[in-house]
Amino acid sequence: MLNSQARRGYWCECWTQELPEQEQPALRASFDAYSAPQADRWVAVALRTISPALDPAASDEAWVWLYQGRIATRQALLRGQPCEISVTHGSTTITWTIRPVTFLPLAHRQGAELPACVDDFKPHPTV
Repeated sequence: MLNSQARRGYWCECWTQELPEQEQPALRASFDAYSAPQADRWVAVALRTISPALDPAASDEAWVWLYQGRIATRQALLRGQPCEISVTHGSTTITWTIRPVTFLPLAHRQGAELPACVDDFKPHPTV
């Protein structure tokens, strides 16, 4: 049973990876969405934004997802399934992932008993 303050949502990430695939993928962005429409809209906005700069094949991949794949993505998200959308531009693959998650509330620092380890945290000094 979920805590009454826990919220279902989606964790979205954007990764890039240079070919050949021996290179490590790099996380470029992440986003917490609280609905399937908000999650797939994040990807749609990104694809519409970058599509003019993509090579023709990658731009076509982007628009196929925007016109056809987005509906299937939304349906899968509503069924609680993770989704992945990728386009390849030159030697770079850009991948957006969307996973259903449960967001837990953060502990408030006042008015609650926190674990002893909280005092072990020392912030970095500012210069």
